[in-house]
Amino acid sequence: MKTSVQTVLRILVVDDQADVREALRLLLKSAGYGMVGAESPEVALGCLRGDTFAAVIVDMNYRADTTSGGEGLALIEAIAAQWPGLPVVAMTAWASVGLAVEAMRRGAADFIEKPWQNERVLAVLQARIELDRRGRDLAHLAAAQALALEQGEGGFIAVSAPMRALVEDLARIADSDAGLLLLGENGTGKSLIARHVHRWSARRDKPFVKVDVGGLPPSLFEAELFGHVRGAFTDARQDRAGRFEVADGGTLFLDEIGNLPLEQQPKLLRTLESGEFERVGASRTQRVDVRVVAATNADLAAEVAAGRFRQDLLYRLNTFVARVPPLRERDEDILPLAHHYLAQAGQRYRRPALTLAADAEAALRAYAWPGNVRELAHVMERAALLTRAERVGAGDLRLHDGMPRPAPAFDRLTLDEAEALLLRQALARNRGHLQRTADQLGLTRQSLYRRLEKHGIRSDESAHVDVRPIARDSQR
Repeated sequence: MKTSVQTVLRILVVDDQADVREALRLLLKSAGYGMVGAESPEVALGCLRGDTFAAVIVDMNYRADTTSGGEGLALIEAIAAQWPGLPVVAMTAWASVGLAVEAMRRGAADFIEKPWQNERVLAVLQARIELDRRGRDLAHLAAAQALALEQGEGGFIAVSAPMRALVEDLARIADSDAGLLLLGENGTGKSLIARHVHRWSARRDKPFVKVDVGGLPPSLFEAELFGHVRGAFTDARQDRAGRFEVADGGTLFLDEIGNLPLEQQPKLLRTLESGEFERVGASRTQRVDVRVVAATNADLAAEVAAGRFRQDLLYRLNTFVARVPPLRERDEDILPLAHHYLAQAGQRYRRPALTLAADAEAALRAYAWPGNVRELAHVMERAALLTRAERVGAGDLRLHDGMPRPAPAFDRLTLDEAEALLLRQALARNRGHLQRTADQLGLTRQSLYRRLEKHGIRSDESAHVDVRPIARDSQR
């Protein structure tokens, strides 16, 4: 098994015989594993409390009881209870089917008989470690889906194919310390995604610190990121920790990193490379352990080519690059997001019964969303504030207030939705006059009535739909 030098997997071997532990250490070393030995169940539990292991090999018998396997079974049970999911391989010279079955029942993942075959030991470990890794990946993905309608700082909806692919990639790298660069338009939710990556990582219990790099005045950049000591500059009346220091052990999110002035970039690069910095006005070097996630809507490769962004800094940030798709590319997420934000706003403004009418859903799906998820959240909050009924209609959304009206995206609509939108457009052009609307659509007045009733449309509710001409070959 090939193992990265940077992430050597370590195995805990629990056996009261030193020669057995040494033989396994040499075998595991030859396969690229590290090994820690423990001579008793008590020592093993202490090791597990203070360190992290990829798997545990447990001897079933110790000097206090050399034949029953009771001590090994008790240790396996304790590991399963305190470290669920950690692969445990039972091993004994007194092999029996009954003991093997009992070990598996208590929590062992597999069973090896002494004297062992080297190939068998390595094959069992490799298989169990890989299964554990896949299980943790699936758990991350399940957690991502469980967070789909999380309350708090917005919803994290991953229904559409682009978002499912993004979640899958982020779940795989969340537990690493690899640099992550999020690319995407303003309002796509990069900050929220960075926060969720932190929550999926092993650093979840440590701080998540956000810095708006573009909003930092150049004169305060060093003090904000690295801190300062009392008297370092005017108004520095006391020592103050910087964002790197506050985020120690956790995640530092550098938003709008593309706006970082060129003269400040070497200072950031040094800390990213070494973890070292000095507070402004101090001579003592400090060191932190921080996972950095950065985000930008800028084309950093073009910025590098123009000499405005350091290439070595870009390489340090973009170990893994993820593009967050704009809302117009994730149609399936629009309605789940809209329902989530409407429910959230309804709770905030004590209107929990608010729902979306079918025409509102059609209008939401047809809209181009230049402001992305952030705009959608604002639209739903405005609707919750202004609508008089409990059912929010298309007119209540006011999607085109103060901005050019985009052409409707008929390719995103079902046939029924497209027909409903055409009816509303015609009503709006004719100011709700039913006979003129019927004449323009080539329908009898009775046919128009039936279609309006089918879609639940009133003649006075279409003031805010797009009224520009549509193609003549549209289906009537």
